[in-house]
Amino acid sequence: MSGFSSLAAVKKVVQQLLLEAGLSCVKVSQAAADLKQFCLQNAQRDLLPTGVSSSMNPFRPQKVCSFL
Repeated sequence: MSGFSSLAAVKKVVQQLLLEAGLSCVKVSQAAADLKQFCLQNAQRDLLPTGVSSSMNPFRPQKVCSFL
C-alpha cells in the first residue's frame, strides 16, 4: 500500500512541476513596476487610502432614538 501512495505522491509532484515549468517568468523589477502602475491607476477607487463616507458606511454607529 505505501508503494502505491508514494507513487501517487510522486505523480502529483511531477504534475505540479510540469505546470510550473509552463509558466512564464517575469523579473521582480518588472512585476514591481506593473504593480505600482496598477495601484496608481486605481487609487481613486481604493477605499483604504481615501476612506468611506459616513453616509455609505454600513458599520457606522446607529443613532439612538429615545422618547422621554
